[in-house]
Amino acid sequence: MDGKLENERIGGFSLNYQFYSGEDRYSDGDIEEEMLQVCREKRQAQALKEQPSWPMLYHLSPARENLLEWYDFLPGGSLLEVGSGCGALTGLFGRRLDRVVCIELSRRRSLINACKNGDSASAEIYVGNFEDIVLEETFDYVTLIGVLEYARSYISGEKPFHAMLRRVGERLRPDGSLIIAIENKMGMKYFSGAAEDHTGRPYDGIQNYIGGSGAVTFSRPELQALLEECGYRDLTFYYPVPDYKLPSAVYSDAYLPGRGELRNIKRAYAGENLQMFDEEVAFDRVCEDGLFPYFANSFLVIAKKG
Repeated sequence: MDGKLENERIGGFSLNYQFYSGEDRYSDGDIEEEMLQVCREKRQAQALKEQPSWPMLYHLSPARENLLEWYDFLPGGSLLEVGSGCGALTGLFGRRLDRVVCIELSRRRSLINACKNGDSASAEIYVGNFEDIVLEETFDYVTLIGVLEYARSYISGEKPFHAMLRRVGERLRPDGSLIIAIENKMGMKYFSGAAEDHTGRPYDGIQNYIGGSGAVTFSRPELQALLEECGYRDLTFYYPVPDYKLPSAVYSDAYLPGRGELRNIKRAYAGENLQMFDEEVAFDRVCEDGLFPYFANSFLVIAKKG
């Protein structure tokens, strides 16, 4: 890239291009240009009604905030959002916390974020690869929402998942919390035939991504072991339903769903969606047997260091 972009400000958002390579390495394609125009014109609700495609729903639906809208953030706290994307949750963070810093690979997605949320929230976005960005500041919260599974695409070394978790841990204050949202590779939706969210191949995660080299997710035992190996000890697991991307409810180990509670849940998953059996009926047996934490479609984890 010849010359660096000038930093810019959109509403309450500042975009820092100091570490930007000049190339957006992650994208949903041309629809992002359409989403940028929609957000510039403040037409999100209209667009979702007229064109409820998966990218539109995933990036612009207000239902995304259900994941953490209920969470009791520390008053006056600070948060680092790694992989802020198009700002599905940045607006919530910017309204609830005094300082929000984002890291995002894509300039176009950062522009969507700023145009979408800049009128009601404030944040600073560093555009670039997490591995390249130098930050000395520490935060009360660090989030990896739909990010950890991509670690080996952007973090070098033999153990990229460990490296990412240890590196974000360095940005946490001593009593800070890491917040992770990620699909469960053993989720009921995958047994029922939904395409794996990242590879598009049915049953891929259940078969442990045989022959794959891209994004991977984890079962609950695997994710817990990974976090503990990286020095996280105080782990609280939550279970967004139907998954973390468009949640209508969030359960926890303190309150798990019972028979009949997982009915009439809108099935909105990415990719091709076969349905080999009735997931809701299958969940009745799973819930009665106390196995919901293993077969939940997604995890939301709050973790502390030490």
